[in-house]
Amino acid sequence: MKALVESVKDTVVATIKGTGEVVNAVTETVSGSLTTALKGTGSVGKALTDTVADVASGVVKGTSQVGGDLGLATKGAVIGILQGTKQVGGEALDAVGSTVKNLVSETAAVGGDVGNAARQAMEGTVEGASQVGIKGIDAVTAAATGAIEGVGGVGAAATGTVSKVARGLIQGASNVGGDLGAAARGSVVGVLRGTRELTGETTQTISSTASSVVKATADVGGDVGVTAKAAVQGAIQGAKEIGVDTAEAASAAATGALEAAGDISTTAVEQVRNAATGVIDGVKVVAKAPFTK
Repeated sequence: MKALVESVKDTVVATIKGTGEVVNAVTETVSGSLTTALKGTGSVGKALTDTVADVASGVVKGTSQVGGDLGLATKGAVIGILQGTKQVGGEALDAVGSTVKNLVSETAAVGGDVGNAARQAMEGTVEGASQVGIKGIDAVTAAATGAIEGVGGVGAAATGTVSKVARGLIQGASNVGGDLGAAARGSVVGVLRGTRELTGETTQTISSTASSVVKATADVGGDVGVTAKAAVQGAIQGAKEIGVDTAEAASAAATGALEAAGDISTTAVEQVRNAATGVIDGVKVVAKAPFTK
C-alpha cells in the first residue's frame, strides 16, 4: 500500500532527523509498522510479502531522503522485520527473504551500494535471528537468496553486481559469526531463482558467484572447501527448484570455485577440488577444467 510506504518513510525521516541514529531508529519503526499492518491484514502469504515489500521501500526512501547510511538502515530493517513477525506469528524466514530482496532492489534503485546493503542485511539477519530464537543457518540462507534475487537478471553487468552482493553476504556473515556455508549456498540458489532458466549467461553467473564466495571466504580466513561445497549444493538445490539440469548447474559452481582457488593457492585448489567435486547430494559434479596456482 502506498500509504504504508509513505508512513514508514515519514517516520524514518523524522526519527533519523531527531536522533541522528539509524539502526535502532529503523528497527523500531519497522517492527512497529509491521506489527500494526499485519494485525489488520494477516501474517502469512501474499499479505506478508506485500507488507514487508512496502516497509522495505519506505525504509530505503526515507533513509535516502535524509542522507542516512543505507547499509545501516538495511540492518535495522531486517532486525525489525524479525521482531515484528515474531510478535504477530508470521513466517519469519519468508519475511527475511522478501525483506532482503526488496531492500537490495530498492537500494539499487536509488543508486546505493548493494554490496554494503547485502553485508549489513546479513549482519542484521544473524543478530535478529538470535534475538527472536529462529535457526540462524536457515535465516542466513534465506537472506542470501533474497539478496541475490534482489539484484535480478543475468549478463555481464548483472553478473558483476551479483558477485559484489555475494562478497558482501560472506563478509557480513563473517563479521557476526554467521554460517559462511549457508551464505554461499543461498547466494547460488538466488541466482537460479532469479533467472528461472539455465542459459549460458546463467551458468556464467553461477560460476562467478561461486568464485566470489570462495575468494571472500579466503579474505576473511574461512574454510574455502566448506563454502565451495555449499555453493555447489546451492546450485543443485536451485536447479531442482526450477526444473533444470542439476549436473550442469553444479558443474558451473564447481568450476567457478576452482577458478577462485587457483588465484589463492595450491592448497586452496586441493581443498576445493576435494570438497566440491565428486558425488554431492546425489549428483556427480565435474569441474570443466583443472586449475592450478
